[in-house]
Amino acid sequence: MDRLKAKIRDIPDFPKPGIVFKDITPLVRDPATLRLATHQLLQPFLGRNITAVAGMEARGFIFGSLVAWELGVGFIPLRKPGKLPYEVHKVFYELEYGSTALEAHVDALNCYDQVLIIDDLLATGGTAKASCELVEQLGAKVEACAFVVELDFLNGRNKLEKYEIHSLLHYN
Repeated sequence: MDRLKAKIRDIPDFPKPGIVFKDITPLVRDPATLRLATHQLLQPFLGRNITAVAGMEARGFIFGSLVAWELGVGFIPLRKPGKLPYEVHKVFYELEYGSTALEAHVDALNCYDQVLIIDDLLATGGTAKASCELVEQLGAKVEACAFVVELDFLNGRNKLEKYEIHSLLHYN
């Protein structure tokens, strides 16, 4: 995991003063660390009955689509409002610096789906919790959530107590 951590840089005061942004772009730029992160994200879920992977806009699309490809299942994009062309379900939620929503097509999942939710970062847990609620609103079961980075000091895991969580890197 040290190889992955070495490829994540801190950007102070982004997107607002007092926040230290964990920038994963050097990690995804390097093919070896991108491959390593993808394989480490999916490792606990090999052999499980995952039927789809859902990822949050935007960085969750990177890792989510790669994990879906490796698992041989489809990818479900969880989008910001107004980005999907068909009828959608929507879940509103709070961020540490505002509020927003996530949307998915009404026919993206069904009651037979076992979904792995992927994102780059677990911070306060608002986006991840909204993602779980959206997947469940579509009738599917959340099998687990997986993250490249978890900011332990923000206690986002507490909002996801009923779900299995797998994080590669932890920052205290």
